[in-house]
Amino acid sequence: MDRTARGTAKDMDAHHDGPDPAHRRPPGVSDATVEALGSLSKALETTERARGHLYSFHQLTGSADLELDRAVELLRRAGHVAWAEEVRTEILGRNVIPGHWTFQIVEAYDHTYYQPFKDLERRAVEELAEGRDHLYEAEMKEARRTHGHPDHTAGPPRPPR
Repeated sequence: MDRTARGTAKDMDAHHDGPDPAHRRPPGVSDATVEALGSLSKALETTERARGHLYSFHQLTGSADLELDRAVELLRRAGHVAWAEEVRTEILGRNVIPGHWTFQIVEAYDHTYYQPFKDLERRAVEELAEGRDHLYEAEMKEARRTHGHPDHTAGPPRPPR
């Protein structure tokens, strides 16, 4: 590309050198609102991580319980029938808290906490910021990036027209 062509492309991009419309603050939305929604979003993201750990707990506990089948069989083969029976009756298939296997804990968390939190955060963003997500982060990116640097663009490259 010759120098003139590069300059023309850069000039065209200059009009779009900022957050995309979905990440621009709507008129009338205050700094305090953007900060509050950012905090609410961060709390939800932390909850998403907690939920992931809960699924890890669920899967790890399930894997351990399934491995107990092998332990019971190996104890039997080794001649430790009483130990095999104790593992089978006392631990294999046991509730992790009274009345609950891990899937029931995940379901209760989702129903009681996660889904209501997710729904509330979505409603707040819809009502207070016209449904525009991550305004706080978009504005932080805009303040921290180096305009004109190829690795500090406002968004992903646009496909050629």
